[in-house]
Amino acid sequence: MLFQKGSLMVREVEDKDKHHLVKWLSDPAVLEYYEGRDKPFNLEKVNEDFYEPGDEKGKCIIEYEGKKIGYIQFYQLDKETKDIYGYTGEDIYGIDQFIGETAYWNKGIGTLLITSMVQFLIEKKNADKVVMDPQTWNNRAIRCYEKCGFKKVKLLPKHEWHEGEYRDCWLIEYTK
Repeated sequence: MLFQKGSLMVREVEDKDKHHLVKWLSDPAVLEYYEGRDKPFNLEKVNEDFYEPGDEKGKCIIEYEGKKIGYIQFYQLDKETKDIYGYTGEDIYGIDQFIGETAYWNKGIGTLLITSMVQFLIEKKNADKVVMDPQTWNNRAIRCYEKCGFKKVKLLPKHEWHEGEYRDCWLIEYTK
């Protein structure tokens, strides 16, 4: 287990989680926000993307009240990404996440998750900043992140390929 905060627990992905990842990442409601509805996952794609040896991302399952509800990953930004974002020298972590059980959307769990993960990265990984790059149209996610203390710092035009087109994203950051 990475951390627990009340009813929320975050732990490393295990082999037994594959079928939950397939379920979530083949749901059009989830894919609208994460990866795109034109790219549903099957077991082979989950194995490739989430279980590749040597990947340095911290890949984790989110549990709430004992039920698996989603996924979060964290990683140290590499030099190439820091260059794109305009950072130098700092210890910066990125995070990506989704709540795959849509019945758990709009209940404040995302806010609890993000604040808890930021606290974990600052206290346990000595992060100076935590960054994300949500698509500009994803207002619900951006409101959540801003509520957690993230600030918009840079527009990233045509930054992410999503559902057949490049989409603009915001670079947002939390600074300790």
